[in-house]
Amino acid sequence: MKRDTSAPPTATYRLQLQPGFPFREAGRAVPHLADLGVSHLHLSPVLEAVPGSAHGYDVVGHDAVRAELGGEEGLRALARTAHAHGLGLILDIVPNHMALPAPEHLNGPLWHMLRDGPASPYARWFDVDWAEHGGRLLLPVLGGPLGDELAHFTVDGDVLRYHDHAFPLRPGTERLPLPELLDAQWYRPAWWRLARTELNYRRFFTISDLIAVRVEDPEVFAATHATVLALLDEGVIDGLRVDHPDGLADPAGYLRRLAAATGGRWTVVEKILSGDERLPADWPVAGTTGYDALRHLDGLFTDPDGAGELAAAYRAFAGPPPDRGGDWHATVRRAAYRVIGHELAAEVERLVRAAGRLCESSHRLRDHAPWALRTALCETLVRLPVYRPYAVPGLPVTPVDAALLDEAAQGARTAFAVPEEARAVEFVRDAALGRLGEGPDQRDFCARFAQTASALRAKSVEDTAFYRYAPLLSATEVGGVPDRPAVTPAEFHAFCARLQRDWPATGTVLSTHDTKRSADARARIAALSEHPGRWAALMDRLWAHSTAPDPHVAWVAWQSAFGLGDADAGRLVPAVLKSVREAALLTTWTEPDAAYEAAVEEFVTAGPGGPEAAAALAPLEREAAPTVRANTLGAALLHLTMPGVPDVYMGTEGVYRALVDPDNRRVPRFPRGPEEGPREEAEEDGLPAEKLRLTRTALRLRREHPRWFGALASYEPLGAAGPAADHCVAFGRSGEVVAVATRLPRRLAEGGGWRGTVLELPGGGTWRELLTGGVWQGRVEMAELLNASPVALLVRAADGA
Repeated sequence: MKRDTSAPPTATYRLQLQPGFPFREAGRAVPHLADLGVSHLHLSPVLEAVPGSAHGYDVVGHDAVRAELGGEEGLRALARTAHAHGLGLILDIVPNHMALPAPEHLNGPLWHMLRDGPASPYARWFDVDWAEHGGRLLLPVLGGPLGDELAHFTVDGDVLRYHDHAFPLRPGTERLPLPELLDAQWYRPAWWRLARTELNYRRFFTISDLIAVRVEDPEVFAATHATVLALLDEGVIDGLRVDHPDGLADPAGYLRRLAAATGGRWTVVEKILSGDERLPADWPVAGTTGYDALRHLDGLFTDPDGAGELAAAYRAFAGPPPDRGGDWHATVRRAAYRVIGHELAAEVERLVRAAGRLCESSHRLRDHAPWALRTALCETLVRLPVYRPYAVPGLPVTPVDAALLDEAAQGARTAFAVPEEARAVEFVRDAALGRLGEGPDQRDFCARFAQTASALRAKSVEDTAFYRYAPLLSATEVGGVPDRPAVTPAEFHAFCARLQRDWPATGTVLSTHDTKRSADARARIAALSEHPGRWAALMDRLWAHSTAPDPHVAWVAWQSAFGLGDADAGRLVPAVLKSVREAALLTTWTEPDAAYEAAVEEFVTAGPGGPEAAAALAPLEREAAPTVRANTLGAALLHLTMPGVPDVYMGTEGVYRALVDPDNRRVPRFPRGPEEGPREEAEEDGLPAEKLRLTRTALRLRREHPRWFGALASYEPLGAAGPAADHCVAFGRSGEVVAVATRLPRRLAEGGGWRGTVLELPGGGTWRELLTGGVWQGRVEMAELLNASPVALLVRAADGA
């Protein structure tokens, strides 16, 4: 099978590589994946990472392929196997950060910077504020205050050791007494709790052992991308997924440099679009990794009325205050205030210092007090409804960014009692938009403001508010809008038409290594929007005999159990504990309440994860089964046939129900090849077999007829006619393919079924349904077309067929 290396993928298959699933094991899965119908394997990061890493995003070396996975030869062997089966490779890259590992010498550039300080040629690699802490890098690695930890330091030649850590000594300081030796280094080992307020390097969100890389520097870009670019040039890999571009100083500039270096290879970016936000049109990429598609697909199978009833039931059951889960927008705002004043305090203070330097440089801007700058910054940042603006000093401000900052500034002014002091808000707005000049201080503030905004949005929404606002957990997914989770067919069609017009080769996803629940778990939870009354009654009954420490955790745990579909305490307990820690209402990661967490674990183990859970959920599961089936198959079909390049997460070709990581990073057992037979069909029937057959059929169709789905294809919404038309979602691709899915089947049944609703197949002629073999023409009765399944995939039959 010959590969076209210049063409974008027809579909990718995500493999989460780790020491327990290295290149060799991935190679053994290739025959199965080629038989499935994908065109490319999508590999998680493969460069050297922290030993034992289960994800690879904690890179320690850009100059080598990770030995634990099999090294460069292992990667090349996987590529040869993939190529022999007609498959290419897409690689996930991490330009934003590297790991601060233990021992530190694992990260060579970091080691040299720690030894030689700002004079090191590697100092330009890392985003460090050397003006702080007397020109030393704060390393928050100590288990307690320094005075309590001195006895645990030893000097071993030219290395300073502390437990698993090993730091290089500044040349000539090896023989100093320990206190003097510590003070003589270019770094300052410090209590880990100081990271929150004292850190002087940029990090990935709030993870202090991931230090930001200044990839905007051309030399740093060249050094950190050389290995990947060589693999591209040699044809080992074919395209890229870029992790977290919003963390970069200038995402558009970075992507232009990357596109030039790769010759325009297919590249998608992990850009989270909030609400109606659009991907910047000037980014030279194929599109996003697909969370925007996920939101529209999930919303299509969510009942808007039922979602509203669930929200009311949750408020009545758990009784949360508006800003602690009772109202979505109030919950987001309170979470943002907490994060910016707590977890991101160091980042805010660095922004205040940058703002102060700008003010001091101009008589016109002076006399903004530090407290006023801090207030203006915080009040503006918490009001941004998206991850960040993309302004660059010296370039025109886009109307979108100008409107974004103007609106945020208007609200921020209300925090000031004195109008003259509120002028600090205008300064912050103009500086964030790059309107105050093009010097290094102006560029630094503009970039750092956007980077802090991105971290704030991720931590306050994805990692806090999503865990506080719990009416319908399937709606609390990256890029989601939990207070209005439903998407109408018209909205879905408009989204797809826009993708086909503007980003026809963008990525689309339903499950990833970062989704809080897999697509099939969300499909089950979304089914509750058709059964809100039954769910509320069930929760009241369970609560009457519950040992849960509070009603919020009971609601979250039981809904998670319903989504998982398996009373497995070993998987539920970690997910629920992560939920309550991220919510940071009664316990947190850094200030845990051991008694509360023990009560949560005891409740989940005995209740949702216990021996009686299956019986408690069984009646509702039976009633919701038709909706679960329609949601599962409908989302899968539309994902695989809509505009864009679908990414299939490992194991999701069959029914795959998983909770948040690490549960969603378990490696499935792949068949060794077609001769073994698909494991799901061999060992299971029902929905798993249906989904596998659907997935294989759609993927093979895409691979065999790429023109029907690619950049030159067309997308045609198809509307049904009749009393149940809103329950049909259908579209055509290039006049050759029609996809049909059922939405909200319980409401459909309550209304009397399809009742003569018909779908006009486009263009005349004969159509063959690929899942059942049925043949159809013209106006088709929905009740007949979808008699055996809630979905249909039709192709135009050849003349005479």
